[in-house]
Amino acid sequence: MEHVRRARKEDGGKRVPVKTHCRDMIVIPEMLGLTLQLHSGKEYVSVEVKPEMIGHYIGEFAITNQKVVHGTPGIGASRSSMYVPLK
Repeated sequence: MEHVRRARKEDGGKRVPVKTHCRDMIVIPEMLGLTLQLHSGKEYVSVEVKPEMIGHYIGEFAITNQKVVHGTPGIGASRSSMYVPLK
């Protein structure tokens, strides 16, 4: 919260994002309009705090897992790969 209050004071016309690893903090009205950069485990995700977010955890707005995309099976990977045409 100290970083959020400091960002509010130092606003001075430009919006400085607040970087944080704290995903279990609840969004309060004092945070409205701020840009937070939440750590998702690999990178920082920018999230702008809006009125609908009040009462939710800030970690809900930066997803931590990604969709798994597997490649095509190689030669001899399994019996079913015999029927996969080669490129």
